[in-house]
Formats: sequence, C-alpha cells, structure tokens
Amino acid sequence: MDNAAILVVCTGNICRSPVVERVLQAGLDERYGAGAVQVRSAGTGALVDHPIDERAARVLAGLGGRADGFRARRLAEPMVAGADLVLTATREHRAQVVRMHPRALKRTFTVRELADIVSRLADDELPARDDPAEQVRELVRVAVQNRGLHLPAEAADHDVVDPFRREDATYDLMRDQVSTALPHLLRALRARPSPVIPPGVS
Repeated sequence: MDNAAILVVCTGNICRSPVVERVLQAGLDERYGAGAVQVRSAGTGALVDHPIDERAARVLAGLGGRADGFRARRLAEPMVAGADLVLTATREHRAQVVRMHPRALKRTFTVRELADIVSRLADDELPARDDPAEQVRELVRVAVQNRGLHLPAEAADHDVVDPFRREDATYDLMRDQVSTALPHLLRALRARPSPVIPPGVS
C-alpha cells in the first residue's frame, strides 16, 4: 500500500488545525494502521513550536484525541505540494494555500466544505479502496465533481471559527463545527469501515 498525506491548515496552528489533525489521524490509524495515512497540520501565521492552546486541548480531549507532543509549524509550499488532500479552517486559508501552490486547487477544501460535500453522497457514491493513497486521491476526484452543487446559505458556513484568545463560547462553537464535520470526513476517508468513530465525535 502507498502512504497518503493529508495537510490541515489554520492560522496559528495551535487551535483548529491540530484538533482536526489529531482526530483524523486516530481514525485513519485505526482503519489503515499507524502511519499509512500521515495527517499533519501547519499555520499561515504559526506560533512556531508552541503546543496546542490549552482550551483547544480540552476540546481535543473531549473528541477522544491527545495533544501530547504537538508543536506548531509554519505553512510552507513543499508541505502543500506533498499533500494528497489539504483541509483548511476557512475559505481565506484555502485561498492562501492555492496562491502558494496553484496546482493544489483541486485538492484543497475547507474542513466544513468537504464534510458538506461527502455528507450528501450515498455510500455507493463514495470510493472504497483498500489502499489509503488511492482512497484519498479518488475521494478528491469525487469531491471535485460534486463541488459547488449545494452552496451554503452563508459562505461563512464553510468556515471554522477562530477561537484563539476569545471567550469560551467561541471554543464551544469551534468544537461544535469540528465535531459535526469530522464523522463525515472519517466516513469518506475510511472507505466504509466499521462504524466506530473516535469517542466524543457525534
């Protein structure tokens, strides 16, 4: 089997993207084995080498993930070039990724955008490959075909709110947005495995 690479992008790389990274990594390790899909994250304005924000770490723990060992990284073009799929927190991050590496346009989605696309697809419309790299690449192809068919009521509905240095209610909103999106992403990325989803993701 080929290894696959998924990159998750936000601003500081200490709140939104590490939460998504760690939950996706756990779910994909369970499906394909440790490291078969490498999920990493970075920030467009990263607080380099910082750990996950304390309140974001609590959100992550509530979703069944672990924050230990994490250090923030600044987004760089080779990271984008090497990713089979790029997931961003917002539409602006998506635009920044594509400006950095224009060829990434067809494999870059916001987290909530891709979740919305795959949530509308029946199981038999999603790819089902045993090879994780084939699964990710085929999922990107299917998602591109369905992109833009169902636009959200508000464009911002495809964004994950930035909670950094904001009130607890904003962290709660981030948690709700991410925890709603993740089951759809895992369903699509795991090629219809057993319905076990990391604890706390509903």
